[in-house]
Amino acid sequence: MESALNNDVIVVGGGIIGLTTAVVLAERGARVRVWTRDPVERTTSAVAGALWWPYRIEPVVQARAWALQSLDVYEELATRSEPTGVRMVEGVLGEADIDRAETWAAARLPGLRASTVEEYTGTGLWARLPLIDMPAHLPWLRERLLKAGGAIEERTVSGFAEADAPVVVNCTGLGARELVADTSVRPVRGQLVVVENPGIRTWLTSTGADGEMAYFFPQPGRLVLGGTAEEDAWSLEPDPAVAEAIVRRCAALRPEIAGARVLEHRVGLRPARDSVRLEREVLPDGRLLVHNYGHGGAGVTVAWGCAQEAAGLAAAAASC
Repeated sequence: MESALNNDVIVVGGGIIGLTTAVVLAERGARVRVWTRDPVERTTSAVAGALWWPYRIEPVVQARAWALQSLDVYEELATRSEPTGVRMVEGVLGEADIDRAETWAAARLPGLRASTVEEYTGTGLWARLPLIDMPAHLPWLRERLLKAGGAIEERTVSGFAEADAPVVVNCTGLGARELVADTSVRPVRGQLVVVENPGIRTWLTSTGADGEMAYFFPQPGRLVLGGTAEEDAWSLEPDPAVAEAIVRRCAALRPEIAGARVLEHRVGLRPARDSVRLEREVLPDGRLLVHNYGHGGAGVTVAWGCAQEAAGLAAAAASC
């Protein structure tokens, strides 16, 4: 049985990490308030594709454990009749080899197999994975939190001394650079192009010999194309040349993409760090601060596993 946390908690950060952490805390009995600078629809998480699979996250072993815990949740959410935004969709992980690198997932994903030449010209894995429609999933998470008795307040936080609660959870992503002076967390810029879906039902991720990524994710009413991974790039403005290159790379994989009408351009900054920071510290005034940030490109993938661990740290502190 999960331990209850009958305490006031403020979660700072309203993206996927902050919301899932807040939901887990609230459903364990905590009185939770989320402080977020932006509405959930305008957080970095809202830009994500978002396919369940660890990407640009360390430490690898722990990230895989968090991912598998999250997989349990997403598989259950995909069975619900309510609009959770989560579906189980088939596709190909390009440049992946189950015999060499992906044995960690084989037991948990019984349908995992080598892709055929018809499915993908290179080495790849055919898998049925959670695909999350973030514009639907984030508002659903918000409503789940509110139903559990939580609250959300839009406000900018300049320091954790402002948080009037015995337990504070830091889910600020890149914001941790200023809030806790952690310059090791840095942006990895990702640009996406959203187009009308020309009839593609499966997803695909691929990395070319030049290291350039190409991926497409079919979401309701659209197809999300990617992508880029620009280290230490802060611009949130879409680059037209980059967008054209993204469409070109994706069209090389599925020619029908070339003529698809562009609906939207998206840019997000992944909060990368050499290692996810998931730990507790005691503030000078005796209150507890739990850190849960630095998830790189895998925030959606590990959100529930990290949320459960963060809630455990908060509960353990409350019982001391």
